[in-house]
Amino acid sequence: MGKYRIITLGCRTNQYESQGYTDQLRQMGYTAALDGEEADLCIVNTCTVTESADSSSRHQIRALVHHHPKARIAVTGCMAESAPDAIRSIDERIEIIPNGQKEKLLDHLFPDEENLPEFNIRNFDAHTRAFVKVQDGCSSFCTYCIIPYVRGRSRSRPIADIVAEVQGLVANGYKEVVLTGINIGDFDGGGRLADLVRAVDQVEGLQRLRISSIDPDEVDDDLADAVLQGRITCPSMHIVLQAGSNAILKRMNRKYTRQIFLKTVDRLKQAHPDFTFTTDVIVGFPGESEADFGETLEIVEQVQFAKVHMFPFSPRKRTRAALYPNRVATEVIQERKQRLLRLAEKTAFALRQRYVGKTMSVLVETGGTGHTANFLPVQIANASSLKPHDLVQVRLAENQPDGLIGWI
Repeated sequence: MGKYRIITLGCRTNQYESQGYTDQLRQMGYTAALDGEEADLCIVNTCTVTESADSSSRHQIRALVHHHPKARIAVTGCMAESAPDAIRSIDERIEIIPNGQKEKLLDHLFPDEENLPEFNIRNFDAHTRAFVKVQDGCSSFCTYCIIPYVRGRSRSRPIADIVAEVQGLVANGYKEVVLTGINIGDFDGGGRLADLVRAVDQVEGLQRLRISSIDPDEVDDDLADAVLQGRITCPSMHIVLQAGSNAILKRMNRKYTRQIFLKTVDRLKQAHPDFTFTTDVIVGFPGESEADFGETLEIVEQVQFAKVHMFPFSPRKRTRAALYPNRVATEVIQERKQRLLRLAEKTAFALRQRYVGKTMSVLVETGGTGHTANFLPVQIANASSLKPHDLVQVRLAENQPDGLIGWI
C-alpha cells in the first residue's frame, strides 16, 4: 500500500494513540519508512503542554514537510487543537484531525476504504512496557494547564475492552502493562480505577501491572488495597506533587495539600517497605517564593523519589495562571531547577543504595538494561544472552549515578 512515518510528542497517551495508528496501517499493508526513505503518509501527534512542546511540534512538522514532499501530512494532538491555523500555515498539504476524532484518524484519511482495522494496540514498538490508555480528557482545570481545553472533559473506556486489549498484548509477548490516561484517577468505565486494576491483575500471563500518573488524593483506600493486594501489581507509583507548598498548590487549583501527599506516600510505604515513587514538579510557578520552593525540596528529601520529572513553569494561553502576576525570573527558575535536579539525583542514589546486595526480578529492555518491580533502573553486566521481555533474577552489586549494576 505504501510507506508511513509517525512522529509522537508528549505524553504516554499520545504514545498509545500513535501505536494504534501504527498497528492499523500495518494491517492495511503499509510499512514504516526507514531513515532516508520517502513516506507516502506522515502523521504527527503533537503536544502543547509547554511552549517547548509547541516548538518541538512545529519543528517536526516542518521537517516532515521538507523531507517528504509528496506525502500526505496529517497532524493531530493537542497543538492541532490549540493552534490549527498556525499549523495549516506551515504547508497547504497539512490535514488537521481534531483531538476528539483522534481514534477515527484513518477514517478521515481513507473515507472510501471499507473495513478499516479497529483502533487498538497489538504491540508497543521499541518498549517492553506497554502503555494502555484507559481514560482521556480532564475535568480538573488546574490553573496552569491547557489540557482540559484541548482534550475535553474526562471520559473512560469500558473495563471489558481494556482487559481484552491487555490479553492481546500478553499474547504478543508483553509481560508488563502500564494503565495510563490524561487523568487516570477519574476513571469510571463501568467501575472505578480499583475495579479496573483488579480486573487486569487477573489477566493470565501478565506478570507486571503499573498505574501511570495519579494525584495523591485519588489514591483512596480501595485503590491502595487493589495495588497492595494484587497478584502482579508493582510496588511503585507515579504520584504527582507539582509543588510542596500549600500556598502554591492552592494557586494551581490542585485538590490536595502537602500533608495529603505525604500521608498517601507514608501509607503505601508502611504497607510495603519496598514501595517507591516517581513524581512531577513545576518549578517557578507565579508567586513561588524561596520559602515555597524550600518546601518542595523538603518533600523531595523526605520521600526519596526514584525519579523526579521537572518542568519550568510555561504560561499557556486561556489558562488562569497565564494572567497571574509575580512571575518568577527565568534565571531564578533555572537556578532552582538545577538545585532540584541535584537533590533529586542525590536522594534517588540514596534510595538505590539500600538495595545493593539484594537479588531482585528485572524485566529486560534494550542493551541489557531493565527495571525492578519497584522501578529501580538496572544495567545487567552479563546480559549477552538476554533479549527484551526476559524476566530474570539479578543480584544488585553496585550503585552508579545512572542506576544499579547487577549480575544474573
